[in-house]
Parts: sequence; structure tokens; C-alpha cells
Amino acid sequence: MTKVKTGLENLLNTSRQWITDERIGILCNPASVNHQLTHCRRLVAQAFPGQLKALYSPQHGFFAEKQDNMIESKNMTDPVLQMPVFSLYGDTRIPDARMFEPIDVLLVDLQDVGTRVYTFIYTLSHCLEAARDYNVRVIILDRPNPINGMAIEGGCLAADCASFVGRYPIPMRHGLTIGEIGMFFNDYFQIGCELEVVPMQGWKRGMLFGNTGLPWVAPSPNLPTPMSTLVYPGQVIWEGTNVSEGRGTTQPFELVGAPFIETSKILATLEKAKLPGVIFRPAVFEPTSNKWQQTACHGFQIHVTNAQRYRPYATTLHLLQAVIFHHRDQFEWKTPPYEYEYERMPIDLIIGDRTIRQRIEELEPIDAIEASWQEDLERFKKISRDFHLYK
Repeated sequence: MTKVKTGLENLLNTSRQWITDERIGILCNPASVNHQLTHCRRLVAQAFPGQLKALYSPQHGFFAEKQDNMIESKNMTDPVLQMPVFSLYGDTRIPDARMFEPIDVLLVDLQDVGTRVYTFIYTLSHCLEAARDYNVRVIILDRPNPINGMAIEGGCLAADCASFVGRYPIPMRHGLTIGEIGMFFNDYFQIGCELEVVPMQGWKRGMLFGNTGLPWVAPSPNLPTPMSTLVYPGQVIWEGTNVSEGRGTTQPFELVGAPFIETSKILATLEKAKLPGVIFRPAVFEPTSNKWQQTACHGFQIHVTNAQRYRPYATTLHLLQAVIFHHRDQFEWKTPPYEYEYERMPIDLIIGDRTIRQRIEELEPIDAIEASWQEDLERFKKISRDFHLYK
């Protein structure tokens, strides 16, 4: 198995190449570890004695303990290093002058999951903007895209669906590492902060996380395994419905269901679609929290049999349309709020286009819906290629 070195590990091996006597902050969470599972704040404090001054946390909290959307974290004191931890998913999602006053350089060491709606990349984008305004330098310590850096899928975000689950016109599965997407945001969208990326060693674009030799630490409570990240670009859509996406179970996003679903009917419809690389195994589960709490849900566990052929976004769109077709009277779209948006429909923010919901409801073929966004997708592929750090 290939052993990939993360940006964190490369920084520590060449520390003074990147930072001299500057005051340091780190945007991090529990997944910010090396091969031995030692946390980055301990490693940076040791490598740069007396220079680490502040820590910053994204959604789900500094310990990744917050389960769901719109559950905020407070500022706190790190019990290990006895220094301030500023929450960037609390009273504000945008760093203010007070937060950046203690530092000269911000290290970003976050495990992204390669999906447009995962908010870590927008916390990064807000940090890039604040760093520009407050004269702070940003260094991203790169980590793998766990669902590979080649597959790109889904329509690009429409401007009228911009939110904290989508700030820029990128597809649902974007195929970039966090370092690459940081450069993309900073340069293409002209944020203009002083930004550097410490690259990985040994990572290749076709790798899934299991090929890297790195330990997996859940970046948020409901992505407990690399498999959950692989299905997530499609299965996150269920957050905009009354169908359970498996939250409150031990297999979030791999499980999907609701009390009203008749699995035999759904399977008969899906068989006609001949979806590659995946098997839908009928399952019954009972969430301990979230939608349908303590109620038996009938549905499926998604088993990926060929990760290279599996298309998570298209697969879930087919499944969603089958559920609507067979259970139109019981299926419902979730109503606001969703990620601090109180008027727009959550499903529109997640899919990133107001028209797709209507087209799915009208049973327009999913292949035709996919075809309608191919031109935008090809344009994104061409633009994003300029920011590839790994061939």
C-alpha cells in the first residue's frame, strides 16, 4: 500500500522553509493528525516553540462532537495547550479582527470530503477573505480528497442557490483536494489573500482514501468511515426530504429509508436504470435520533461494488425519483430552515439549482437532467485543471 505524506507531515519536515518567527494559528479538528494519530496542534507547538497562539474550529466543533446542522460551538480554551479556540460555526462563521489579532499566519489542516455541500471549504473561503483584510498569511496543509481527484459529477451551483452549503459555482463532486480548492477560490474568484499550499507526497488523483495508507479519523460525526464519504455526494440529498439519510444509526448516508417505503417497488424501478458499481440491499433500521426517531424505516443499505464505476450523485437522483414515483402521497420535501437559510427550500440549496427539484418531480429522465449540465461541468473541469497540484 502506498504511504502518502500529508501537508502537515511535509511542513514538519521542512518547517523553517514555511514559517520563521511568526505567530501561528491553526484551523483544525480531530482529523488533523499524522500517521501516528498525533494531533497537529501538539506537533506544531513542538516544532515552533512559543509561536502557536490560537486555534480555530469549523462546523461540528473543535472535537467534532456536534451532530447536526445549525448546532453551534462556543469559543473555548483548549484543555491541552491552554490557548483560545475560536469557533467559526458559532456566533459567526466569518473570522473577525479580534480572532485574527493574535496571529500572523494561519495554518489550515482540515480533512475535506470532496463534496460541494460540506462546509469546511466555505469556512476556508471566509478565512481567506478575512486573512486578506487583516494581513494574515494562510498556509493550507494539504490532505487527500478521499473519494479521488478525478471523478467530477453533478451540476454546478446556480447563483440564486448560494448559501453556506455552496458559495461558488462548483459541481457536487468537485475532484479537488482542499489545497487545490483553496487556490481555486483564492485565484479564480479573486479573493487575493497571501496563500501557500504545503503539498502531499505520494498522492495520485485516482486514489481512494483506502489506498493512501493514512488513518481515517471522522471529520464530522456522520462520516465515520471512508465508505460514508463515497456515498455522501449523492446521499446528502436526503437531508432535503422526509426520508432518513441514516443519521441516528451506525451507518449514516449508507442507509436510507422511511416507514412508508416499499422496497420491492423501488428495486423494480431501479433495475431498469442499470446503475453501475452499486447494489441496493433491502434493510430495516431504527434511528435513535433525527428523522423517524425510534421508528422502523424500510429502505436500503448502499453497497458499492465498484468505486470507479459508481456515480453517487446520479445514483441517488435515480433512487429519489423512484421514491417520489411510488410514494408521492407520503414523500415530502423538508421545509426551512436549513444552514441558516429561512426561506429557500433546503433541497434547492443542496442540489444547487431550483429547477432540478421540479424536473425530478415531473419524472423527467435523470439522464436528460444530467445532460443539461454537461456544458457547465466541462467548463469547470477545464478551469479546475489549472489548479491541480498532482498529476
